[in-house]
Amino acid sequence: MTTPILDFVRAYAKKGGMRLHMPGHKGKGVLGIEWADITEIEGADVLYSAEGIIAESERNAASLFGSRKTFYSAEGSSLSIRAMLYLAALYARSMKKRPLIWAGRNAHKALLCAVAQLDIDLEFLIGDSCTLLSCPIDARLLEKRLAASAEKPIALYVTSPDYLGNTVDIAALAEVAHRYGVLLLVDNAHGAYLRFLSPSAHPITLGADLACDSAHKTLPALTGASYLHIGQNAPTFFDDEAENAFSFFASSSPSYLILQSLDALNLYLDHGYREKLAEFALCVAQSKKNLAEHGYRLVGDEPLKLTLAPKSYGYTGKELAGLLSAQGITLEFADPDYAVMMLTPELGTRALLEIEYLLMSIERRTPILEAAPPLPRLSRVMSAREALLSQGETVPCEKACGRILSDAVLSCPPAIPIAVCGERLNEEALRVFAYYGMEKCRVLCE
Repeated sequence: MTTPILDFVRAYAKKGGMRLHMPGHKGKGVLGIEWADITEIEGADVLYSAEGIIAESERNAASLFGSRKTFYSAEGSSLSIRAMLYLAALYARSMKKRPLIWAGRNAHKALLCAVAQLDIDLEFLIGDSCTLLSCPIDARLLEKRLAASAEKPIALYVTSPDYLGNTVDIAALAEVAHRYGVLLLVDNAHGAYLRFLSPSAHPITLGADLACDSAHKTLPALTGASYLHIGQNAPTFFDDEAENAFSFFASSSPSYLILQSLDALNLYLDHGYREKLAEFALCVAQSKKNLAEHGYRLVGDEPLKLTLAPKSYGYTGKELAGLLSAQGITLEFADPDYAVMMLTPELGTRALLEIEYLLMSIERRTPILEAAPPLPRLSRVMSAREALLSQGETVPCEKACGRILSDAVLSCPPAIPIAVCGERLNEEALRVFAYYGMEKCRVLCE
């Protein structure tokens, strides 16, 4: 497996020539890594118009992930999500169809931004057990909705794994969606490593048309490193339009540090990563089993995410996170209900055992019975695009009842909207805001 981007930058730095190009640090600085930070000079190729070393590196990534084509993002999965939605909208218009997307309610804010920017029509699929962080959509629900709908969406958009580590049956959803002529788009930001399990559990393997991964979330890459994958059986229309989709939203000055990270990662994944992942996943599974037997309630089925619902153990997620923080352990996320820990082989089994030991050493208390309020059912007054592009004002949440939301109200992380711009707020929404500690929101000016 070659590393053309990494090799080029190292060779360029070794020459020691005078840099009369961007960036302004000229290869020198206090971080000590400035020598590797270049721009799109001759020979370095051009991201989103790649023909040289970047194109070669992306072909390497595609061979690893089993995609027809893979494209790099130096701006995280948020950029890749926007590119996915651009491609879906463009494809719809090429088919003389309205760009209508169905999505799980727990989608990242990037979806709403893309919908607003691209003037896409969005409808949420909400199952009976949908919560703020998890919205399980199964093939039966999709089949029922598609069969009953005169107008079919151009695509179904799902988030899997979700922030808590729950996954949906991608293969079953793909089968139903494709039978009705609907594309399947997957926000797989938390699941890049799933490709390297045996068997692969990656959305592209399971039939998704487009999927984005955040390499930096679960693989050893720099923050901002991401992929957009095109499935083997996806419309060939996407192949020629993907780079335009990225360039529509992306900076014209991508980070070559991030590109080198993605390039070097190919070699890492190709040499022993599957074996390392398999061994560590077994250790995680054993730790989960031990914690469950000790009395903790675990959530999710994703192999490398340890999510506890500690109220049954007597603690809120934030309280548990505070106890672990006092021992030098920082969690990915905690709220009143959950404590989320993201694990990778780079953590090592010794650290995993330390986490297990500390959790088991915490005294069990009387269960907390307070449950999260249900998601509010709100009426849509205008499109997300119209709301986001209208003049708004920031008000205390307790004074927002009856007002129209002009921006997404988030629990961040994980940047999942509690309410969606263009919806009219009610008392149910205000109760959810209060539960998650939201004090202010932005509404349309009266």
